[in-house]
Amino acid sequence: MKMINLCCPKMDATSSGTPGLQYHNIPEQPASPPVKRQKRQCFGESTTPGEFPLAANPSIVLHVLTECRLDPRDLANLEATCSFFSQPANFAPDCSLSIAELAALDMCNKRVIFKPMNEEEREEMKRRCGGSWKLVLRFLLAGEACCRREKSQAIAGPGHSIAVTSKGEGIRIIQAAAGAGRTMLISDSGNVYFCGKDSFGEAEYGGQGSKEVTTPQLVTSLKNIFVVQAAIGNFFTAVLSREGKVYTFSWGNDGRLGHQTEANDVEPRPLLGALENVPVVQIAAGYCYLLALACLPNGSMSVYSVGCGLGGKLGHGSKTDEKYPRLIEQFQVLNIQPRVVAAGAWHAAVVGQDGRVCTWGWGRYGCLGHGNEECESVPKVVEGLSHVKAVHVATGDYTTFVVSEDGDVYSFGCGESASLGHHIAADEQGNRNGNVLSPAVVTSLKQVKERMVQISLTNSIYWNAHTFALSESGKLFAFGAGDKGQLGADLGRDQTERCVPEKVNIDLS
Repeated sequence: MKMINLCCPKMDATSSGTPGLQYHNIPEQPASPPVKRQKRQCFGESTTPGEFPLAANPSIVLHVLTECRLDPRDLANLEATCSFFSQPANFAPDCSLSIAELAALDMCNKRVIFKPMNEEEREEMKRRCGGSWKLVLRFLLAGEACCRREKSQAIAGPGHSIAVTSKGEGIRIIQAAAGAGRTMLISDSGNVYFCGKDSFGEAEYGGQGSKEVTTPQLVTSLKNIFVVQAAIGNFFTAVLSREGKVYTFSWGNDGRLGHQTEANDVEPRPLLGALENVPVVQIAAGYCYLLALACLPNGSMSVYSVGCGLGGKLGHGSKTDEKYPRLIEQFQVLNIQPRVVAAGAWHAAVVGQDGRVCTWGWGRYGCLGHGNEECESVPKVVEGLSHVKAVHVATGDYTTFVVSEDGDVYSFGCGESASLGHHIAADEQGNRNGNVLSPAVVTSLKQVKERMVQISLTNSIYWNAHTFALSESGKLFAFGAGDKGQLGADLGRDQTERCVPEKVNIDLS
């Protein structure tokens, strides 16, 4: 009779001894008498022929855990269910670390912003994240998920656009931000470059900086801060450091951002208050306020807001300004773990880990998606998306876009321009009044038969808006205002906008 060797491993947290993978001889012919099965276990009390003890070569187990890219929660569950994964692995240079902790550290080492850190910087990040490499990995993965860090991306700025590729030589850019009159580029070495107005304060249409910078220049005041993200508001600029600290420029008059500075101040000021010792994974700037997505040591994600509270856009149930970051408590009431945050000019949105979408702030033109134009002073779930599991959200001047897990795109809000993608016809004067009060599928994007992964739209009250949609395959589609060439393609004669998405001739794969 021909026999087959079959490996059947199983973890048993109650067993003890030498861990191993148990082999059993199973007959190939079903008519043969059944084989008495032994208890499968990680640990065996004696060395059995055919048994491979896990402890004999833990480096193999470590390699498997790392290459499988287990989620930090999965690593924590392994520690909780089997002592082999929680006991010290005796690997140099830190013999006290468990296999699960070592796997998390190995995966951290593959992150571009983690690699250049020295030992002291790594330990400080570990302390801020809660004292575990699994928590550090969760912090790094959360930042990558909400910001497309190290991936191709497109940014629809006010009257201009930016495309960041994941290929090429020279200085490698991993993040970009576009505001009225200025652009900021973040390199993989943490340096920040800017062009446009050389001030980081008020950027109203027609406003002037001290001079115009036409080629990217290094922001020297940030040379001692490893920056991973920038966000540009109308009155201020904010940057996020590798360690999760937030710094702001300008708009400190009357202590609006917790410090006293002038509009032309070019020195970064740390954002004081509740976030001083809490790592932040993403920042988002509206017209006159700032949102921060924070990674708490207890494993939860939270959103903080600071700045102007008009319209309830800070999410605290009032219209009061906040000089220091304040926790938005409504997400705990809704039992939502925030995953991505977006700050429009006057309203805000969040996608939760479970795919629910919340919006709040000014509700003009239906930009909150609740079927009306009322303001909401605390986050409210968009019921019109209850059948959708969202993964991405983008907001602009009274407009909102949501991307589903399936790659479909929904939009709602102001229909005065072509930036919503819904083919709203213009009247004889060229005006559109078809505001979209509830989420509607952007059928024009669905027809291109590409799975969308990112949406970017103009977030300024001073410019006609345009929109970019980036597909999983790296194709970029543009629609909306194009009078400044911001769509990346020529328009027809006497045309100033495009209602239908058109592919831009650039490869972002």
